[in-house]
Amino acid sequence: MKKFDTEVHLSREMGLMDATLIGVGAMIGAGIFVLTGIAAGVAGPGLIIVFSLNGLVALLTAFAYAELGSCYHDAGGGYLWVKEGLPKWNGFISGWMSWFAHAVACSLYALGFGAYFDLVLREFNIVMPHWGFFSPQKILAAVTAVVFAYVNFRGASETGKVGNIVTIAKIIILFIFIGFGLNLVFHLPDWQDAFTPFLPNGWGGVFKAMGLTFIAFQGFEVISQCSEEIKNPKKNIPRAVFLSLLIVVPIYLLISVTALGAVKPEGGITPWDYLASHKETALVEVAKTFFVGGGIMLLVGGIISTMSALNATIFSSSRVAFAMGRDRNFPTLFSKVHKKNFTPHLSIIFSLIIVVIMAISLPIEDVASAADLMFLLLFLQVNITLIRLRKKRPDLDRGFVTPLFPYLSIVGILLLLFLAIYMFNYSPTAWIVTIVWVSVGLITYKFYAADREIEHVRKVKSLERLERKEYRVLLPLANKKSVASLTHIAIAVAKKSNAEILFLNINEVREKSPLVTELGDREKAKPLFDTANEIAEEAGIPARSILNVSHRISQGIVNTAEEEECNFIVVGRQKNPDFLERFFSSVIDSVIHKFPGEVAVLHGRFEKENIKTILIPFTIDIHAILATEIAPALINYFNCKLKILLVYDPETSKQEREERELKVKELIKQNSLDAEIIIIKDADIVKAIVDQSSKVDLMLMGGKTGDFLELLLGRSLAQEITEQSSCPVLWVKEYEEREPLWKLLLKSPKQIGVENG
Repeated sequence: MKKFDTEVHLSREMGLMDATLIGVGAMIGAGIFVLTGIAAGVAGPGLIIVFSLNGLVALLTAFAYAELGSCYHDAGGGYLWVKEGLPKWNGFISGWMSWFAHAVACSLYALGFGAYFDLVLREFNIVMPHWGFFSPQKILAAVTAVVFAYVNFRGASETGKVGNIVTIAKIIILFIFIGFGLNLVFHLPDWQDAFTPFLPNGWGGVFKAMGLTFIAFQGFEVISQCSEEIKNPKKNIPRAVFLSLLIVVPIYLLISVTALGAVKPEGGITPWDYLASHKETALVEVAKTFFVGGGIMLLVGGIISTMSALNATIFSSSRVAFAMGRDRNFPTLFSKVHKKNFTPHLSIIFSLIIVVIMAISLPIEDVASAADLMFLLLFLQVNITLIRLRKKRPDLDRGFVTPLFPYLSIVGILLLLFLAIYMFNYSPTAWIVTIVWVSVGLITYKFYAADREIEHVRKVKSLERLERKEYRVLLPLANKKSVASLTHIAIAVAKKSNAEILFLNINEVREKSPLVTELGDREKAKPLFDTANEIAEEAGIPARSILNVSHRISQGIVNTAEEEECNFIVVGRQKNPDFLERFFSSVIDSVIHKFPGEVAVLHGRFEKENIKTILIPFTIDIHAILATEIAPALINYFNCKLKILLVYDPETSKQEREERELKVKELIKQNSLDAEIIIIKDADIVKAIVDQSSKVDLMLMGGKTGDFLELLLGRSLAQEITEQSSCPVLWVKEYEEREPLWKLLLKSPKQIGVENG
């Protein structure tokens, strides 16, 4: 019984070079273009030390990514590992922070693009308007973020060979910049003056600049996020992580030397103050002095980098939100995929909102600091996870093992924590934003995500057991007249799959009354249990009896199903219920509707020896398909015949008729059924099926058990057939995600009835 969509596995087509270039491309993104000038103003010539020490800190965290990436080969990266290794709330917070970090990084790159593109417009004498707080840079940033969100919505992304070409182009541009710049530096007789004093703002300036520019070193994590596409990930992920750092760190050091040594500002201003005055466009101003077109070259490089980084971070941010929606940490709408473009369009929209708000509300320094702070804290969690998983999962097949464990990891944790705390001296705003965001995340987890995550994990486990045909059947008993019939259905299902049956009786206690007051009242349940156990014993099926005392019958059923890990429920309902019976059954079925398993609902009752022929009215939906899959169990148990009924409206097209007939024949063959197919043309589908019900002993049909509002407001075809049929009717239903209540309220009773039929 198929529970999941076909699994999608990404083809492992990336070699070592492809994986390395992904990491290099993510690191040599907009960060080095946008932040070099700002960081130079903070650290002075100490910028060289800044990049060296940041390379060391990144290397210590890279050990964790290399080891964990070598043994976890599914897409997910740090978010996946933290969920595995640390308490559940850490997993949620890591995803919550990762979503925000990538969105804020996208804000930074959008602002960088806005600054670079504004320079391009000025070259053509086009001056953007300045609307009060909204500078041209912020306006362009917001517009650009919207454009690239739309690009991601349409499904375009920079991957494979195109991504490699963009990365190589960025490296070439930077090497040209470095080559011309160093040539100029070493031909200056007093080039040493540009580096004196070496630490104008002391070590405090170095530490502030380290925190500010750390975002330029975080790209190697993207390699682990692509692990599902990398060949031989056990070896190639660690190699790619370290190679990417080995390529990037020397480039950053050479850029810092070039930018500081090649510039000769007028008016006695220091090179680092000159770079700081031009902020995100500082490298463009330096390149203008190298050769004609040097500034244009860097401008092109900056635009390529910011565009590339924009696209990648919107992609990453929306995918984190999508993954958390899929894990039920976020509302289900985050996991929705656009029907045409197959992209998580709602996650993209929510990520875009964060990007735009951060871009237009904060200065670029605070935006960069907020992104840096988030990544520092994320990397800190990954390092802790490495230590935890060494103890928790020693069985993992590690292609790379961090040396000097756990000392290097502890040093990495302390350095990341130190930089994060020191960032408060540079940007208190970044810390305020981070504290507010994490606090909102913890509140969200406490009052929303925690219960949904537990429910989702339980649901996945239940469906996985169904996929493996590992049944445990729950049979709530309440009416002595229907006990035998329901027990026969439960035994038929259990017998085919060697399952255990749990007989359940709910002793309902008035609200606010202590449950223990009714604990000793077992006499009402005894006749029900005796009858059911006698039938099960005769059939040779293992069974247990459970008396549950609860304030609500529906809650007692669900609690027992969860505690006993049941994934198939058999319940009984009246065939022609009055309003009160319909209300009562709708409350129970509303809960069962959310049950992550399969449900059989028997309307009416029967004697086992009277079941000679079973009829399945066939429609093409997951519930009807389940009916054909359940049929062999019933046929074997009752030793009866099977008829499958196809009813067509006379106006049904020939193609549709042929498709349905082909589907029925495929299912008959797939389930090894010996069935008679009956085909009837009749505009009154209900009447045609009801007429056939008089010729059989049990009708088996796919149909929803219904939701509270569906059962009270709507009348489906399945209900009409059930109420008018001459024989007992057994509904079976697959688990499917239920629609939100607000959507259901917007529907008319007629719509509910049609959909439920």
